[in-house]
Amino acid sequence: MMMPSKTGLGLWAATLTAMLLPQPAAAQSADQFFKGKTVNLYIGFGPGGTYDYYGRLVARYLGRHLPGEPTVVAQSMPGSGGLRAANYLFSAAPKDGTAVAVIPQTAAIEDALRSPGVQYKAAEFNWIGRMTAILEVHFTWKTSKAKTIDDARLHEVPLAGTGAGSPSEGYPKLLNAFAGTRFKIISGYPSSTEGMIAMERGEVDGALTSWNTIKRTRAHWLKNRDLNLLVQYGAERHPELREIPTVLETAKTPEGRAALAFYIGGAALGRSLAAPPGLPAERVKMLRAAFDAMLKDREFLTEIEKSGQEFYPASGEEVQKLIAATAHAPRNVVELTEATLRGK
Repeated sequence: MMMPSKTGLGLWAATLTAMLLPQPAAAQSADQFFKGKTVNLYIGFGPGGTYDYYGRLVARYLGRHLPGEPTVVAQSMPGSGGLRAANYLFSAAPKDGTAVAVIPQTAAIEDALRSPGVQYKAAEFNWIGRMTAILEVHFTWKTSKAKTIDDARLHEVPLAGTGAGSPSEGYPKLLNAFAGTRFKIISGYPSSTEGMIAMERGEVDGALTSWNTIKRTRAHWLKNRDLNLLVQYGAERHPELREIPTVLETAKTPEGRAALAFYIGGAALGRSLAAPPGLPAERVKMLRAAFDAMLKDREFLTEIEKSGQEFYPASGEEVQKLIAATAHAPRNVVELTEATLRGK
């Protein structure tokens, strides 16, 4: 038998050594990384609202589609209109795939506006996917003097706010500036549900939530005519809300309309799942693949259907493009919006 040369022996020894050495995490990640681990899914708002619903829904189904089927645990992390969770995810959460979060739909907008409290770059998050886009509405209780958006120009209207980074506070500020309304924000409510409860108790005149949430959880309010729907936050009137003006229709100037159009871009982000920056590319790919598979899971789809919740999903790649578009919005529009929200 022919013996290998010294060069051949050296190559063989090097190959054997490489095979015996521990392999890097990236090489193991495809099948082994998530096995036996816990993935924490942080929700930037309190219980009861749609952020909480979609976050907990994803926590129940995402793990089964990840290699190794890790446990996914939902954790509420309310604060600053969802910015607390966004900041944590960006800077403090593990950057290995074991931390994801549902953060505010205004995350990219607040970043573009350089809002106080923002300590992240929205475009640097690894966006995993969108559960749904959202159509939100502002409304008042039946006892309010403001029955329409025109009435809100004549009377001061206290509204429940869920934090400086949330649409519940951003929209009223912009409407006051560009539509001539007289909304007064009463901040400090942890979720839209708490805001609606406060309205029903008489602490405030009105609140904001998604149109679908009202239909699903407060249908009796609609039946009993307990609500006055003032404005819907979309580019076009929803088929079920033909009599309610869009926020763009309320603007008194082209500049105001442009600022409002920029701000409602958050509705397209809706309820989306993000992961920290700096994840290995293979880990991001796995999370996105698991999310896409979850969207086709029969049990997941059945639960969505039974709940009556909105379901307009999008892939992580699509969400990443939405975020990039917001980041590259015309600077003059961003500056006008910023000045209005900051009271400059």
